Amino acid sequence: MAATSPTSPNSPAADPNDSVGSLDSVGSVGSVDSVAERLQPQLSLRERKKIKTRSAIRRATYRLIAEQGYEATTVEQIAEAAEVSPSTVFRYFPTKEDIVLTDESDPVMLREMRSRPAGETPLDSLRYVVTEAARLSLLHAREETLRRTRLIAEVPALRARMMESVAATSRELCGVLAERAGRPVDLEVRVFAVAVLGALHEASVYWAERGHQDDLLDLIARTMTTLKSGLPPAPRP
Repeated sequence: MAATSPTSPNSPAADPNDSVGSLDSVGSVGSVDSVAERLQPQLSLRERKKIKTRSAIRRATYRLIAEQGYEATTVEQIAEAAEVSPSTVFRYFPTKEDIVLTDESDPVMLREMRSRPAGETPLDSLRYVVTEAARLSLLHAREETLRRTRLIAEVPALRARMMESVAATSRELCGVLAERAGRPVDLEVRVFAVAVLGALHEASVYWAERGHQDDLLDLIARTMTTLKSGLPPAPRP
């Protein structure tokens, strides 16, 4: 998931009126991977090098797709453009789809969820964290965010793989939600996690299908409100 501070699980809870982990202090780096790296200062040199390699592979992929299309772009071409071997590409990304879909945001999101105030509802916590993550992506990696969501909306293979990614992220989120609530990962926790992440995915696809003309943060707000309050009456013509 795109999105998304340098706080640890033991850090004081962030004020809802503040940016997550002083996000505004992050420079304009142009990559969601690089943003996530800067928000995780505890990373070792080896981990940072891995992120830089992944970023190089992703940049090469987007460049080739822009030139010749998604289907025509092969892993071998990506490896050559990124100046790595095909085996290196597969070591970092099991499939070509994963190059477009995966990033370093999930650990940040899960850590931020753990740092939210104990009395905050799970939906409100997720709304805050996801909104800040999206704001950061738009502010510092807008072009990559636009490219990624456009491709997900247009390429069936990416849409299918994205649902697998949502399922994997929801399993990790279930652990955090259950931990915060002091309950097991039961059916209700699983349904809640996949419902929220699935809804947010659909909001990003809706955004892309409409040519990114809407305000993404507004779409996220509408999505969370719908989850909280149910389907509202249709707008009057």
